[in-house]
Amino acid sequence: MNVVDLLGDLIAMNTVSSRPVVAIAARLAEEAEAVGFEVERFDTGQPGKANLVCTAGPPGEDGLVISGHMDVVPVEGQPWTSDPFVMTERDGRLIGRGTADMKGFLAATCVALRRVNVDALRKQLVLVWTCDEEIGCVGSGVLADQLIELDRVLPSQALIGEPTDFRMLRQHAGHVVVTITTEGEAAHSSLPWLGANAVSAMGQVLVALEALAAAVQPVPLNPALLQAGEAINIVPDRAILSLGYRPQPGQHVLDVFRQIEAMVADLPLPERTSVRVALGTRTPPLDSPEGLPLQGWLTPHGCSPETGCAPFATDGGNLARLGVQSIVFGPGSIAVAHKADEYVTGAALEKAVVVVEDVVRQACG
Repeated sequence: MNVVDLLGDLIAMNTVSSRPVVAIAARLAEEAEAVGFEVERFDTGQPGKANLVCTAGPPGEDGLVISGHMDVVPVEGQPWTSDPFVMTERDGRLIGRGTADMKGFLAATCVALRRVNVDALRKQLVLVWTCDEEIGCVGSGVLADQLIELDRVLPSQALIGEPTDFRMLRQHAGHVVVTITTEGEAAHSSLPWLGANAVSAMGQVLVALEALAAAVQPVPLNPALLQAGEAINIVPDRAILSLGYRPQPGQHVLDVFRQIEAMVADLPLPERTSVRVALGTRTPPLDSPEGLPLQGWLTPHGCSPETGCAPFATDGGNLARLGVQSIVFGPGSIAVAHKADEYVTGAALEKAVVVVEDVVRQACG
């Protein structure tokens, strides 16, 4: 089966993040086992959700990680001109949900590895296929915890095949979700002094967050979702704010969270109200050094010899927790990802096959 046909099969598997990845994980495991990889499935604790770690080559011999995610974003409400889960070829474009982000790279890797004698590798090659990347790199976070617990060592460099139009990206910001809850006491709105207004307390939180947002620049801090109150004639006893911030390359993922905690602890809240802060999903930033050997292997295939910073987060931040330094590089454009009629070109797909084969031979051959 050629790369286009394989991609069509993968697109037909609806792996929107709210759905299981069982079918695509089984197919990718089958592809890896067919060429000589040992496949391990790591369950995440969520039904139908698992990560795959496929290993070949001599253990302990530093080689290469190739990584990608199996899930895709939803299609509801988007003006698709064809079924997003039936790949359609039109005007040189292969259209379907996940063609660019990032099943095209998964298919290209599978086909490239058929061209390599995996049994003859001199260094270790590890495939890391993850779930739930699109909802905050959740799958790779769980996997990193599991591999750390097992004291597992991966090769020190990773190729992450996100759609970059074959531009080398070695950095990106992360993303952290924080929930702030204020609580008070409910009362009839005609007698508000009998209650304690949680919305008023949240107002103080929001004012303090404005000041903090200015202090933590260039980290963007976004108070995004606010829920409060049950009815117009009840003093609200709870308000819940969800906010996100984006730690920058080289910054610890929890630096701003600790500042939020300290800010909240110092607030002079109204009487009989309280506040608590909770940490949600965490996607660490990526900050790989310039001049990795992988950079040299990719340069002949890239659109530029320069490296850059991705405008989106990847599983590379969690791989860094395992001592793996990543470069993000792959077929397709992030400009069409997550949109209706997402596509990758056949030419980019074929080039990705060549890139993966060449890099594997140089890193592990």
